[in-house]
Amino acid sequence: MTRVSYTAKKDIIDTAVAAGSFKTLAAALTEADLIGALKGKGPFTVFAPTDEAFAKLPKGTVESLLKPENRDMLISILTYHVVPGELDAGEVLGSTTLTTLNGQRVDISKEDASIDGVSIVKTDIECSNGIIHVIDEVILPQSDSILDIASSAGSFNTLAAALEAADLVDALRGDGPFTVFAPTDEAFAALPEGTLETLLMPENKDKLRSILLYHVVEGRVYADQAIESGQAATLQGGEVKVKKSWGDVKVNEAKVVTPDLEASNGVIHVIDRVILPQG
Repeated sequence: MTRVSYTAKKDIIDTAVAAGSFKTLAAALTEADLIGALKGKGPFTVFAPTDEAFAKLPKGTVESLLKPENRDMLISILTYHVVPGELDAGEVLGSTTLTTLNGQRVDISKEDASIDGVSIVKTDIECSNGIIHVIDEVILPQSDSILDIASSAGSFNTLAAALEAADLVDALRGDGPFTVFAPTDEAFAALPEGTLETLLMPENKDKLRSILLYHVVEGRVYADQAIESGQAATLQGGEVKVKKSWGDVKVNEAKVVTPDLEASNGVIHVIDRVILPQG
């Protein structure tokens, strides 16, 4: 990893253009209409893929992303390379995760100086409105929705069926973002005998909907943030309590078995029991 440290009066965009090795990035930012934002006051930290990094993507990917109909996806990818604030190499590598302008988090490894497993090859290119760190591959955010991830995992069949019965599928495929405490099939199976079958009856749709919305929080809330706040307001209207106990994260009395699963429209925390609203 090469450290580059100098003071540049140019903004992030002009610095990247002057370097000569970020032509594809500049074209992508232009197509995504993000040039104005990154010439703004900021400050921003940009993890900038080189032209060679974009060339490593599967054939036709860049051309496809630059088409007007794929603008939203392009914006999602590009904003995943930008973190608010000006973070030098020491601050970046002193973190384990960083929250991007996309909303999703990137993972940082100090051991191999990487972001989401991609090498940071040059650091600390100072600009008038932030700082650039150069990376040798394009990093890609999660593009599957909460529902897509739940469906493909294979362990949330009951949750998927319940969401379908409650007419909540389209909502959780929407932009969000949402935070979902997702009970596994085993969690639903642990309910008293007959409970699930009763809830899935059409006449109990409102009650089922209330229970499911008690598992959903507006916004993208990661486990550490939930623990820090101690509670979260659900879309059902009630609050869930979040705490750390003996190393485990608990949502009410449910244990979080897998935290922080990224989705394009939020984050999933897998829990080992169904949580029920009061009343």
